[in-house]
Amino acid sequence: MGGAAALRGMLRGIEKESLRVRPDGRLAATPHPRALGSALAHPHITTDFSESQLELITGPHAAAEGCLEELTQIHQAVYRAIGDELLWGASMPCGLPADDAIPIGEYGSSNIGRAKTIYRVGLANRYGRRMQAISGIHYNWSLPGLGNTEYFSLIRNFRRHGWLLFYLFGASPAVCSSFVAGRAHGLRELRPGTLYLPHATTLRMGRLGYQSEAQASIVASCNDLESYAAALEDAMTRAWPAYEKIGVQGPDGEYRQLSTALLQIENEFYGKIRPKCVIRSGERPLHALRERGVEYVEVRLMDLDPFAPIGIAAPVCRFLDVFLLHCLRAESPPDTPAELAAIGRNQEKVAARGREPGLRLARGAREVALKEWAGRLLAECAPLAAELDAAFGGGAYAEAHAAAAAMLAEPALTPSARVLEEMAEEHGNSYTAFALAQSRAHRAAFAAQPVADEALRRFEELARESLAEQRRIEAADALSFEDWRRRYLSPGMLRP
Repeated sequence: MGGAAALRGMLRGIEKESLRVRPDGRLAATPHPRALGSALAHPHITTDFSESQLELITGPHAAAEGCLEELTQIHQAVYRAIGDELLWGASMPCGLPADDAIPIGEYGSSNIGRAKTIYRVGLANRYGRRMQAISGIHYNWSLPGLGNTEYFSLIRNFRRHGWLLFYLFGASPAVCSSFVAGRAHGLRELRPGTLYLPHATTLRMGRLGYQSEAQASIVASCNDLESYAAALEDAMTRAWPAYEKIGVQGPDGEYRQLSTALLQIENEFYGKIRPKCVIRSGERPLHALRERGVEYVEVRLMDLDPFAPIGIAAPVCRFLDVFLLHCLRAESPPDTPAELAAIGRNQEKVAARGREPGLRLARGAREVALKEWAGRLLAECAPLAAELDAAFGGGAYAEAHAAAAAMLAEPALTPSARVLEEMAEEHGNSYTAFALAQSRAHRAAFAAQPVADEALRRFEELARESLAEQRRIEAADALSFEDWRRRYLSPGMLRP
């Protein structure tokens, strides 16, 4: 866990979701561009829930700069393929059509491709399509020499202290009213078409975002791999009454979801951080995790930064490195169901009211001021930033830490406050006008950047190869879809 050599072996990668939108800011109804290759088989460009929701994936990198350079190149390739469309530069969606008009991702005729689409049909039937149109940044992080015990220790502390990242980097204090059409929401109207909360940091991660009463029943302890895996296996093999009513297939034979279990598959579990293992073809993620252990963690709570063309900036990556190292190094007692419930309440409070003066959070048996607790965490992070600077050279980690400390001292510097300020000063308090202006500015920034011919040729080749790979997968299927589905979802596939 220590030593400059181990720190220099740290790896990080990014998965970035973005809606494709028309020039007027409405959701694009066009299919995934063929020039981008196969959403099923491309290693760097796929779709998330919607056919209109791109997911851009970097490889693992030893430095933040390399990771962001690759993410920039992927954006450049995307913009060359989407015509006059834009990538929506904020986490909360653009103006959305009726729920059933949001297109679900399509992945071809293979069994695995059909399963990916039916899984998304299931998400739509369970939670609605609007909730799935939210976008974010996933930060994948590893350090050499760690085993399951160390990674789960890190995860427990991340869950305890992740609210700090809501405060520092949350950038979704407002939404388009179309997002909550027909739903109770508790937001205030800032102007017609825009809803907000005055001290919110990340509505995406609060009650309006990836929330589910059904999933609230999953008490996934992270005390060890065995208890975490048991909780997920139970959720994927236990039928849930509301989902039994939906059924796997309708009277017309069309699939409505992959299963009637509380979770269809592992990815449906909305954790703020997940233990991950690279999976092999046809393998279930939980099987991989049990067989080979945790290889990295996936941080899932980061909003898109609307002030950064690629959705995240290098200082934020560096602070995440520091924060994750702190979560790893700090004492990490076992979690309990009571603590997990308190963690959830703290997170909801900071998501909705994080910049509220005097806000207090539950810490053990007492309440403490957010600023006091955050100040203590940042003080503990300072020597880790210095240690990383010593390992890598320069002072970039200390600068990232100082920027975080400045945002704690002055809430107006946080992205969530800056979003509201710019909405008020430049866009008549309109969320969609602000996000559309940022999206246009991002497109202009990419247009002004030089594009490496070698990188473009590489992405053209990846697109061709991915389309060929999809055809190969489709030709190789030997089972009917129903036989494949039953086999893939069988409990035996979850265990080595």
